[in-house]
Amino acid sequence: MTAFPDGFRWGTATAAHQVEGGNTNNDWWRWEHAASGTVAEPSGDACDSWDRWAEDVALVAGLGFDHYRFSLEWSRIEPAPGEWSLAALDHYRRICAALRERDVEPVVTFHHFTSPAWLADMGSWEKGEAVDRFADFCHRAAAAIGPLAARACTINEPNVVSTAGYVLGVFPPGVTDPGRAEAVTENLVAAHRRAVDAIRAAAPDLPVGMTLSMTDYQPLDGGEERTAHIREVHEDVFLRATAGDDFLGVQTYTRMLIGPDGWAGPQPGVPVLPMGYELWPDALEACLRRAWQVTGGSLPLWVTENGIGTDDDGQRIDFVAAALRGVLRALADGVAVEGYTYWSLLDNFEWAFGYRPRFGLVSVDRESFARRPKPSARWLSEVARSNRLP
Repeated sequence: MTAFPDGFRWGTATAAHQVEGGNTNNDWWRWEHAASGTVAEPSGDACDSWDRWAEDVALVAGLGFDHYRFSLEWSRIEPAPGEWSLAALDHYRRICAALRERDVEPVVTFHHFTSPAWLADMGSWEKGEAVDRFADFCHRAAAAIGPLAARACTINEPNVVSTAGYVLGVFPPGVTDPGRAEAVTENLVAAHRRAVDAIRAAAPDLPVGMTLSMTDYQPLDGGEERTAHIREVHEDVFLRATAGDDFLGVQTYTRMLIGPDGWAGPQPGVPVLPMGYELWPDALEACLRRAWQVTGGSLPLWVTENGIGTDDDGQRIDFVAAALRGVLRALADGVAVEGYTYWSLLDNFEWAFGYRPRFGLVSVDRESFARRPKPSARWLSEVARSNRLP
């Protein structure tokens, strides 16, 4: 089986802070410039996509993709509490309109890791007020872009926000307290539900869902109980929060072997990528099947992120081909997967890792910002146009 179902959708993705540049009014900009030493380098101008967005739109359309997932930068739209930038809203509306003119569906993420600095000063996701503020933002933004958007993603990987920011301490605010992380998780679940309602109120015809980071957790002998706990805390609590949504976005990169004491680390003989995890393309199939099982097949699945950070573009093609074969196997068994979105369109700012991991289908010169499609871009373009693997 090499052919995907008729109507299967193909796309690629970016996130505002990772490509726009100059987002000086959010918590991540502060975090990058703090003396914590947890970020390899600041984002700076990123890919200059705030000004070069039309080039990015042209790249997506030229590669034959039918959707482009990108995010709104909350701190630009609401630079101070209750102060709304009509110019910023119009900027994102123009991106949506340009995509539509090229027959590319805009898939808009309302929160992709970054929050306004003023929200951070209020206590960010530890405070219930953040839930109200986010719902207000979603309503205002959806009213502006709703008629042009094709799908809305509320919060990108809320489990990463809570774990990386409040357990591991590698995302802002740099806390390492599981108790505080539990409160953040509760507020993120509430924020998602409120955001769904707010977006539907402002744009009733716009499908809404969550995008969740999922890992193929595999228990070793004695690690079954620990694996079940990790799945509950990092995935299942959020999967349950998707009841009543229009879709679920699954975002997968690797597997983790879990022993009695937690992650056992990369295994001998398995390649390790620059971000420290195993090259394991079969993780996507496993996570799609698990998402379908846990949600009871109650809503369609989208692969909203899947990709590989590597300097070897041939390795990228091999990885994506293997991951897509797993999608085909899941489809053959009745798992309702409606589309595949590769992360990322561009080599961009990869958070704490800076610009070292290269996930892009398109390289970006760090001085001129010139975009150059890689062979993997042309390969995936042919897959998308033919709707089948070679």
